[in-house]
Amino acid sequence: MATDYYAMLGVSRDASAEEIKKAYRRLSLRYHPDKNPGDEEATKRFIAIGAAYELLNDEARRAEWDDREAS
Repeated sequence: MATDYYAMLGVSRDASAEEIKKAYRRLSLRYHPDKNPGDEEATKRFIAIGAAYELLNDEARRAEWDDREAS
């Protein structure tokens, strides 16, 4: 099962780098472990959001991932 990083961040596939960054910041604040002590699901979501941002923030990796998802 492939992970949809765009859906994870709540942005469209044609989102700009700025839109991705804003979505990441909003979600990372919401699910940050310091704001959700003892909530394992929030911690897992925080880590997943970080991974999605790391991939989508790098234009080369994002293009490679988009190409792989399209095929």
